[in-house]
Amino acid sequence: MAKEVVRHYRMSTELAAEVRKKAEEAGMKESEYVRFLVTQRPDDYPEIREGLKSLINEVNRIGVNINEIVHNNNSELYRQDDKERLTAYMRRLNETVEKAVASIGGH
Repeated sequence: MAKEVVRHYRMSTELAAEVRKKAEEAGMKESEYVRFLVTQRPDDYPEIREGLKSLINEVNRIGVNINEIVHNNNSELYRQDDKERLTAYMRRLNETVEKAVASIGGH
């Protein structure tokens, strides 16, 4: 694809050094690296795709358990151990999401 448009951007010395370093580590020119960053999506990486798939499955399983607890509550069958299970499921869900975000590189 022909590159017909030229853009000029300003950035700090620190950011410019970081872009230069990361481009070198990737074996690219700075302009190639910036284009790469702009066009990449999480779906482009198999490990991210697999992690998201695993996270979705985990959330679905936890959701089923939460629905059962809510159903029991609405049927007035709610017990203290149901509340403790719900708390444990929510903690597990939060931990799983945090791990996924950390592995993807969220801030």
